[in-house]
Amino acid sequence: MSQSKLPEVWQKRWQQEFSEATAIQKQVFEPLTAGDNLVGISPTGTGKTIAYLLPLLTKVVAGQGTQLLIVTSSQELAMQVTEVARIWGRDLELSVASVIGGANLKRQLEKLKNRPEIIVGTPGRLVELMDSRKLKAHQIKSCVMDEADQLLSQGAKPLLLRLLKHLNRDCQLSFFSATADQALSEIREISPAALKVIDVTETDESKGAIDHFYLIWPSRKKVDALRRILNQPDQRCLIFFNQLADLGAAEEKLLFHGLPVASLASDQGKTLRKQALTAFRDEKLAGLLSTDVAARGLDIEGLDLVVNADIPGNEAAYLHRSGRVGRMGRKGSVVTIIGEHQLKELRKTVKAADIQLNEIYLHGGRFQTTPPEKDVTQTTTVSKTKKTAKVTTGESSVLHTDAPKKVVKREKDRKRKQKNKGKRRS
Repeated sequence: MSQSKLPEVWQKRWQQEFSEATAIQKQVFEPLTAGDNLVGISPTGTGKTIAYLLPLLTKVVAGQGTQLLIVTSSQELAMQVTEVARIWGRDLELSVASVIGGANLKRQLEKLKNRPEIIVGTPGRLVELMDSRKLKAHQIKSCVMDEADQLLSQGAKPLLLRLLKHLNRDCQLSFFSATADQALSEIREISPAALKVIDVTETDESKGAIDHFYLIWPSRKKVDALRRILNQPDQRCLIFFNQLADLGAAEEKLLFHGLPVASLASDQGKTLRKQALTAFRDEKLAGLLSTDVAARGLDIEGLDLVVNADIPGNEAAYLHRSGRVGRMGRKGSVVTIIGEHQLKELRKTVKAADIQLNEIYLHGGRFQTTPPEKDVTQTTTVSKTKKTAKVTTGESSVLHTDAPKKVVKREKDRKRKQKNKGKRRS
């Protein structure tokens, strides 16, 4: 794809937003324009949404009803894709509607009466509308599965299969994800026609540099580490948890400490999720706590830090979480908080991705890559028992050399008796 191939009304917008097309944008433009079914694979943050939107929007005819369907793996991604599609579609006099679960169904039905040319939605609500014949699927000429591997996960796959049955057999299908290669066999099973696989993972150079760190911290004091991270000046971070219960407990404690945080989780309604994400994007929050619901596709401008409060469940989850930073050439950092004996587990998780992990430290309220200097002045705590002259220095216990001679003698006698007692038992 080159700028010259875009419609004239897009020329100025392209110059304002992009300097050059990324590898995935260049390589899928012609096949999608020609109507090919394909799988597009490229690293996170390399412009996959624009890669499929621009060629497919040029094929949509205004006033001809719904022709392009985009299926996303989450409500947040659906809303983000909708906004991008509206910006570029407006220049071509195309209308866009989003249909997602958790939103008002009556309002969505009213939007469909206006016959929007592009629809963006999540599988559950789309299937509901197709089953009730409120959405005329036979008119759809192109269908995009964004974050295809997640749409084909165990829980979502039945819905996607039901959705595809409503489409015409000649409907153009395209699948996009940073980790779609892990679901290629399943994608081929559900596609009625031959698929062209375009993988630019090795050749793409648009992704920014991401530094990967681990922070060793006591597991019981994990929230304390998060509190210190969030207290750093001018620092925004997206914090990932594996479990909703842990997320909720951490949010409650951080709010108690007066930190501006919010959560984004699957058990929340659409309005709450939208408010939290908007506040975070507008830099009104220092931290956004989420599960993997926010790990796919979200583009948050200016974000340069992702914190894993838990080790991700697998390599794909780690890569998608990390993909919230380092987008379109920007730099970013990923910090995973681990317990003292969890480094081996973390290295095993990222081994296949060939990620270089380095230790980072929290000292004086800031991150630093060098170990903090040990305090030379050690405080000594005298044992409460007055009979012994035992003092504690650091972690080891020693006998105080300045103790009275009688006390020293008693301590030696006690140790001798213990030694002899062991011999008698033997």
